[in-house]
Amino acid sequence: MKNRSERIRYKLKKVSKRNRLSVYKSNCHIYAQIINDKDGLTIASSSSLESTIRDKELNKKDIAELVGKEIAKKSILKGVKDVFFDRGNYKYHGLIKILAEAARSEGLNF
Repeated sequence: MKNRSERIRYKLKKVSKRNRLSVYKSNCHIYAQIINDKDGLTIASSSSLESTIRDKELNKKDIAELVGKEIAKKSILKGVKDVFFDRGNYKYHGLIKILAEAARSEGLNF
């Protein structure tokens, strides 16, 4: 049996021709990137390691919200509004949900 991330990615790629918003989180940081799977290119990326986010004294929830807003702004500047959300092997709650809702509020469609 495939693990959760393989199942999710397989189902999404099968039905969608959109670019992928991939999310990864570690114990200390959260990362997001827009990936074009057809060409194998990263269109935009954002993480809690960026100087604009890292310099602020915030908790993890606020950082996840800022990363979601930043990735949405960067992808819209590159001309990508429609993506599908690849949450990897994470459940859709907590920091992942906060990041996704922040990206939606800034104009990404998924």
